[in-house]
Amino acid sequence: MAKKTVSEIIVDTLQAAGVTRVYGVVGDSLNGITDEIRKRDGIEWIHVRNEEAGAFAAGAEAHLTGALAVCAGSCGPGNTHLLNGLYDCHRSRVPVLAIAAQIPSVEIGTQYFQETHPENTFKECSAYCELIGHPDQTVRTTEIAIQTALVQRGVAVIVVPGDISHQKAEAPEPRLPVLRSRATLVPAMEELRAAADLLNTADKVTIMAGAGCADAHAELLQVAELLGAPIVHALRGKEYVEPNNPYDVGLTGLLGFTSGYDALMDADSMLMLGTDFPYAQFLPQDVRTVQVDIRGEHIGRRARVEVGLVGDVAATLRELLPLLNHKQNREHLEKALDNYRRTRANLDELATGEPGDTSMHPQYVTRLLNEQAAEDAIFTCDVGTPTIWAARYLRMNGRRRLVGSFNHGSMANAMPQALGAQLAYPNRQVIALAGDGGFAMLLGELLTLKQLNTPVKVVIFNNNSLGFVELEMKAAGILEYGTELENPNFAALAEAAGVRGIRVTDPAYLSAAIAEMLAHPGPVILDAVVKRAELSMPPTIQKEQMLGFSLYTLKAIMNGRGDEVLELAKTNLLR
Repeated sequence: MAKKTVSEIIVDTLQAAGVTRVYGVVGDSLNGITDEIRKRDGIEWIHVRNEEAGAFAAGAEAHLTGALAVCAGSCGPGNTHLLNGLYDCHRSRVPVLAIAAQIPSVEIGTQYFQETHPENTFKECSAYCELIGHPDQTVRTTEIAIQTALVQRGVAVIVVPGDISHQKAEAPEPRLPVLRSRATLVPAMEELRAAADLLNTADKVTIMAGAGCADAHAELLQVAELLGAPIVHALRGKEYVEPNNPYDVGLTGLLGFTSGYDALMDADSMLMLGTDFPYAQFLPQDVRTVQVDIRGEHIGRRARVEVGLVGDVAATLRELLPLLNHKQNREHLEKALDNYRRTRANLDELATGEPGDTSMHPQYVTRLLNEQAAEDAIFTCDVGTPTIWAARYLRMNGRRRLVGSFNHGSMANAMPQALGAQLAYPNRQVIALAGDGGFAMLLGELLTLKQLNTPVKVVIFNNNSLGFVELEMKAAGILEYGTELENPNFAALAEAAGVRGIRVTDPAYLSAAIAEMLAHPGPVILDAVVKRAELSMPPTIQKEQMLGFSLYTLKAIMNGRGDEVLELAKTNLLR
């Protein structure tokens, strides 16, 4: 059997898994692997400015394609920069392999220059994390890592000392049997009957649907029709549940709105499908609940579950459907749909702009983006207020996609995720909804967009603040502190970097600016100056929040900041 270097074996295995790009920043401990990529056709090195961005980009590619994506970091600080992006990938359940280069193997444990222990560092954000300490481990370790990432839909990490990457080992042809293996998990019939009995005897069922419904749209609608059940969706389920769905009544949770929350709280039974929705306070806790999830450990984590079904959502619903009765009473469904129509109208009334104003309502920016974007556009959104506006004003149609840091909740994800999306789908429109804080945090990736000439469109919601943090402070009765951002003219900054920049402050010019941005063949930064005082109301307001906001207004006035209270009223009430 022929021998190859460890780097050759790793790259061979990546290509056998269908990998066509590796995101990262080069470094001496990675030289063996990057030089091997340089020699190959069909795989390329994507040079980002920060390894964190490379991990976010790989995660977006994996989310959109369902295939393995790869990022890499050199020893020490190179691979620790991957950490935040990999946490996001792992919590979003997308298959990503990270190659963490290591110091020379003989120096491990001597406090050598840049020494860390990645096999410990990455344990919490990975399903598999192992050191290749000898060349003969390479074949099995790499194959196990790739198969673990694919099967468990999470992160796998291989740690490769720089000297080991140049050494040789026997190299059989790569074998990755899970690439051709498909299995469907379905609950036992006894459990399905128990779920059907509960749902058939309930008067008012509401469905809570998440990302696990990705391949279950038809089955979901059939169940909703039989049960007369409104469908509430979690944010990660929006792109899968919302399209062409006559039973959809919106989101619940911190970013949701009244109709979704009310549909759940009015129910006497809840059917949870493919969601590990984290906010128990927005779920009914005193109703009879059936939960379906491919991961049994998710069942019962957020609500008291009476019947738990471990299985693929689509396959489980197909087995459940013949056992369900067709409910003739549609009162619960009609009430929820009517509530949704009124809530939707109220939200749309806020998405307006007055010509001549000096700044814009962020809802108006998102509404126009939604109207002008392509029918198969891919959107990414930063955590914070951009995610709120994306959740409420972007409409999914079955072809559009939505990517964000919805579980990990990291800042600065939108632009690097858009990079990964654009490279995976070079002929589709990719639009990043970025916060000014998030954009600035990984500002160097603007140079990556220019260097790679990826035609990503970045819309910055520029309110000169960490807006969502300010909302949280107001709700808690705290005067905002440490949230103000002294921003440059981002459009001018983009132009200085060789990227098209457009700045808009007056709503009268916004529509034309968006059209110009979308028509431009290269990357564009649209600096949209939006109102700092814009509030986003949660679906329900607790007494503590009411008290907190009252305390905030009192403190603001007493500290000579009454103009802020007036601006809040002008922006949110006097419209």
